[in-house]
Amino acid sequence: MTTKRLGKGLGALIRPLEKQDTLPAGVTKIPISKVKMNPHQPRKTFDEKALRELEASIREKGVITPITVRVDGDWYILIAGERRLRASKLAKKKEIPAYIIEVTNDVEMMEVALIENIQRENLNPLEEAEAYAVLQGEFGLAQTAIAKSVGKNRSTITNALRLLQLPPEIKKSIRDNKISAGHGRAILAMKTQVGMNKLWHLILDQNLSVRGAEAIVKEKTQTKPKSKPSRPKQKNAAIRQLENEMISIFGTKVRLTHKGKKGGSITVDYYSDEDLERVLDLLRSIK
Repeated sequence: MTTKRLGKGLGALIRPLEKQDTLPAGVTKIPISKVKMNPHQPRKTFDEKALRELEASIREKGVITPITVRVDGDWYILIAGERRLRASKLAKKKEIPAYIIEVTNDVEMMEVALIENIQRENLNPLEEAEAYAVLQGEFGLAQTAIAKSVGKNRSTITNALRLLQLPPEIKKSIRDNKISAGHGRAILAMKTQVGMNKLWHLILDQNLSVRGAEAIVKEKTQTKPKSKPSRPKQKNAAIRQLENEMISIFGTKVRLTHKGKKGGSITVDYYSDEDLERVLDLLRSIK
């Protein structure tokens, strides 16, 4: 299986086609004109300034780290090393050192490209997340299988994929290194797009750290504990006795609310027009 092959390391896939005195074992020089780009390259953006710096380095010292390719008839398909290939073209090089490895399908080629980029730590978080999404969606790999093949925890894959749920402009700011993946995960906790955008602008305007952003999320999303309904004050014995006396007089429910020196109120219940007339007659009879 693919993951078993990858579990042995990239070295297990390398097939030494020829050895030259000037090249390490397993590395051969191949014509740049015969190399096709990888359709599943995880890296999507290439910094022009960094590419020109790499070009100057290649003119001076050559390509130090070989690219990785697989054979496709008379051609080679690039698996990893697109920056080095692009810079070599800019430097007008005709050949480039390469590892030629055996991969059996596009899934394995995508995995190897992703591993190589992750190990070199030159993918931004969005590129990495998008590569995982391709492995999951297009090639049907479960997150557990992806985690095993790239040597990371499953939770790391899950958290990376969550970044793809962010609004486009926020994802672009991660891609452009204006905010970090940690900021992105804090923004996701705001749930609504309006809330996400507000926090995003706050992070940019105030140059908030990830911890600062998380503190704002906690403040905004923390639910206040519901206050327990206040228990009615217990009436003292004197008030209850007066209520009972009035209940006997009016023959219906009576509530006495005593407010001390501020006075109070008496509430007499009635349950029909006839009952109201009866209570009124009782009141009229009081001299």
